[in-house]
Amino acid sequence: MSGWGWGNVFGGSSKTQKDAPKNAILGLRGTLDMLSKREKHLQNQMDEQDAVARKNVSTNKNIAKAALRRKKAFEHNLEQTQSQMMTVEREISSIETANINKETLDAMKNAQQAMKTIHGNLTIDKVDQTMEDLREQHAIGEEIAEALTQGSVATGVDEDELDEELADLQQEELDNKMLKTGTVPVADQIQRLPSAAVGEPKRREEELDEEEELRKLQAEMAM
Repeated sequence: MSGWGWGNVFGGSSKTQKDAPKNAILGLRGTLDMLSKREKHLQNQMDEQDAVARKNVSTNKNIAKAALRRKKAFEHNLEQTQSQMMTVEREISSIETANINKETLDAMKNAQQAMKTIHGNLTIDKVDQTMEDLREQHAIGEEIAEALTQGSVATGVDEDELDEELADLQQEELDNKMLKTGTVPVADQIQRLPSAAVGEPKRREEELDEEEELRKLQAEMAM
């Protein structure tokens, strides 16, 4: 397909150059469709001549022989047509591949140009200098903050002091209750009771449990 003259096809305006691959592929596909129809027609012609030869092979050898001769001619044309179809298909594939390569290259060029625009006059030395300036400004900020907080109350908390203050608050609350009610706190009453009295409710509870178990056992035996 080099006889097409690609210089003429891709010449002209930018729009024409952009549409050239598409137009070339459309033209080739039209040719391929025409060749496909010719292939089908030649195949039908071959089948017809084969049928004539088979029909007359015993009764009229001359007719059968002429039919085979025509069949051979159609077969030769069919082979040429199929070869042309392969050539057209190969050209379509080549143009599609070339167009994809071009589009990919153009995209890469655009990406390179975009990166170049973004970076501008940016250099490694400028980046290093910027980062160093940032570190200096951070250090200055920390020094300013430290200077502003000098002499202020420390923010650290002593846990022992908190525990001691909490105990004082608890004692103060207990004293207030005693003054209001005039009674001894429950905790003090428990401490003053005899030790034997503490265990008395527990023993009574155990006796009640034993009596309940005994009643259940008697009920089961009665059943």
